[in-house]
Amino acid sequence: MKISRIGILLIAVLLTAGTIMLVQQSRNGDVLYQVSILDGLMQGDYDGSVTLDDIRKHGDFGIGTFDRLDGEAIELDGAFYQVKVDGKVNRMDGGIKSPFAMATFFNADAGFPVSRKTDYLSLQEYIDSRLPAKNIPYAVRIDGKFDYIKVRSVPAQDKPYPIFSEAAKHQSVFEFRGIEGTLIGFRMPDYMKGVNISGYHMHFLSRDKTKGGHLLECSIASGRAEIDNIKRFIMDLPQSQRFYDLDLSLSTEEALKAEKAK
Repeated sequence: MKISRIGILLIAVLLTAGTIMLVQQSRNGDVLYQVSILDGLMQGDYDGSVTLDDIRKHGDFGIGTFDRLDGEAIELDGAFYQVKVDGKVNRMDGGIKSPFAMATFFNADAGFPVSRKTDYLSLQEYIDSRLPAKNIPYAVRIDGKFDYIKVRSVPAQDKPYPIFSEAAKHQSVFEFRGIEGTLIGFRMPDYMKGVNISGYHMHFLSRDKTKGGHLLECSIASGRAEIDNIKRFIMDLPQSQRFYDLDLSLSTEEALKAEKAK
């Protein structure tokens, strides 16, 4: 079937209008934008599909990773930072692509002081006690002084890509004490497993922007938590043959067993 030039132009206009509408919806607030699904990343789909500039159109606050799983991604106040496997923090160019990311325009719906939480679990439980509901996503920002921070980063991978559990065996872990900084992340409801991780997913960036990573453990001396309620969810799926061929009917655990059996 042939499509006329007018038809092609009309399709282009509709696609452009759709993109503009999605961006406007994101800018109106309380919208979570996500690149790909977590199970895809867990099964080794590390090719970047969306640029940081495009992600920035949907949010000024977020987390994720970079093309080839090259370190931990943090977006704070509209700027992107990369925590490399050697611990170095880089300010990133907007043309870099991400295989998995989450972003929103952060506008706090609630805020409260946080102090003397001796581990990550007690911090999560305290925040949970202040949430109005458990069945919607939240963006979470915590600025404060930390007695202890434990974070990790992973190295860039080469094709054929291993599944994430194998790639993570080569991660670097960093520990910091007496440090000021920001926790950036999201709390997702249980029903979003597979599309994302249920519960908390947080990254850390020091106040001087020289240290950070995916949060493993923390102890906060004093700080302030801010919560942004999420009411809408938008996702861009990868347009790659690798993603198309993944067996996403399997859980991450089942996919790991299937990969080992090959």
